[in-house]
Amino acid sequence: MEIAVFVKRVPMVGGKVVVTADGQDVDTRMSGFTVSPHEECAVEEAVQLVEREGGSVTVLTLGPPEAAGQLRDMLALGAQRALLLETDGREWGPIATAAALADAVRRRAASDAGPYDLLLFGNESADTGGFQVGIRVAHALGLPAATGIKRLERTGGGLRASREYRGVQESYDLPLPAVVSVKEGINLPRYPSLPGRLRARRAAIDTFAPAWQAEGLRKIGLRVPQEARKRAELLGTGTEAVPALLALLDDLGVLP
Repeated sequence: MEIAVFVKRVPMVGGKVVVTADGQDVDTRMSGFTVSPHEECAVEEAVQLVEREGGSVTVLTLGPPEAAGQLRDMLALGAQRALLLETDGREWGPIATAAALADAVRRRAASDAGPYDLLLFGNESADTGGFQVGIRVAHALGLPAATGIKRLERTGGGLRASREYRGVQESYDLPLPAVVSVKEGINLPRYPSLPGRLRARRAAIDTFAPAWQAEGLRKIGLRVPQEARKRAELLGTGTEAVPALLALLDDLGVLP
């Protein structure tokens, strides 16, 4: 199987989120970058499929030159090839992103390498959580799609994708090629080995610069939601606090 996995460079935010002074971006000066957990699981799933069925895994991302670092992280997990759709750092919306990715898939199909059998996405990115790009790519290419997938099985003529929706297990039989968005938990991504890291550092990353595409949507600004305030109230000390405690429990409906 020839599998393409699409990943996105997102801030590695473990603490308080800070917005830049102009309100247009997340301040990432004190954080690193990574790929979304769903997408890391997508790479692992692709590697496992290729280990069983044969073929190769290509990871692709749309982003600035620095996004090559995230591609190398995915190569260290077992992907064989990487393609960077290099931008000048401006943020691309979901419509333009999907168009650029679909164009990359078409270029691959027209090359000597031939088309991909499967296009894998994470269910949503960790920063915007738009749930859009995979579906838009499938629509642009006219391919069947399934989202929210927690299990993939190779069948004789295609792929069986399963998910749980509102407590009900659903399965879809998809012909190939197809687009599938997977959720975190479909597998446990492997830890990159030292040989894998060394191989990823030496690997060549193909680069293509798509033309900038503006969208109808315009970002006005980012705002960090106000944190919920917590308050502690001292009811008293010793036995003098018992009446106040009983009154509080009564207000909460705890007392019979």
